[in-house]
Amino acid sequence: MSEQETIRFGTVGSPQTARESGTVAAIYHSRELGLQHLEIAWVQSVRVSDEMCAQIKQAAITCDITLSIHAPYFINLNSQTAELMEKSDARLLAAARKGYLAGARDIVFHPGSYHSQPPEQVYERARQKLVELTGILREEGVDVNLRPETMGKSAMFGTLDEVLQLSRDVPGVMPCIDWAHLHARAGDGSFNSYDEFADALRRTQAALRDDGMKRLHFHLSGIAYTAKGEKAHLPLNEADLHYRELLQAFIDFGVGGTAGVEAPAPFHTSDALTLQATYRRLLGDASAQEAESED
Repeated sequence: MSEQETIRFGTVGSPQTARESGTVAAIYHSRELGLQHLEIAWVQSVRVSDEMCAQIKQAAITCDITLSIHAPYFINLNSQTAELMEKSDARLLAAARKGYLAGARDIVFHPGSYHSQPPEQVYERARQKLVELTGILREEGVDVNLRPETMGKSAMFGTLDEVLQLSRDVPGVMPCIDWAHLHARAGDGSFNSYDEFADALRRTQAALRDDGMKRLHFHLSGIAYTAKGEKAHLPLNEADLHYRELLQAFIDFGVGGTAGVEAPAPFHTSDALTLQATYRRLLGDASAQEAESED
């Protein structure tokens, strides 16, 4: 990573070109590819031993790969029964505890559903739940950021403003901004221009300040959608997402942090490398223009 680069790119889940299974192998393969991040996809359950977590952590240190965790899909901060809420809490806490042992500091999760309830009511319930869970983790010395993800369907809790407000209100919470989800959630092809990306980054900067802008975590991918929102991930070359304009906005706003790339087979690795290479090219152009202006 050059001194100028501030965003580390990698895949969500093991790169599909990995020759061996397992997270340790995925870390070494990410290094071979020239990627710098890996989001470990514990999306079904968290079944990993402390010994394996130690091996994952050591491999990441050896390979200079930063790690994040995608917690199980079955988390809902607005679960409708005590039993379901207890199970949801346990899944998120398990991902945080094991992720911390594995060397990750960012725990991504889908925050839940409105269940036809007023958004303000759901927000307050989510806020209270995250205050409770972050408090438990702090008491245990588990130093992670819980990162609710922006969601791609209008029925799901997780607009950009909602996850930013949670980040303001709850210490230990930071956003995971899924830019394709925001585009899909609009449902009409909007949220896909430089001006719209810049507006989102201004709102993000207002919520997180400059320090938070250097520690963003986000997802990037192509996406198919309907008027109701997200339908399925697409490879970049089949999608309408204006990712070059988005990457340019990152550079212009001084964004730093980590990016997890999602794409269907067989485009997983190639899309991650394309986004990384495009970012580097745009960053090089920006540096050249800055040097010319100084001359």
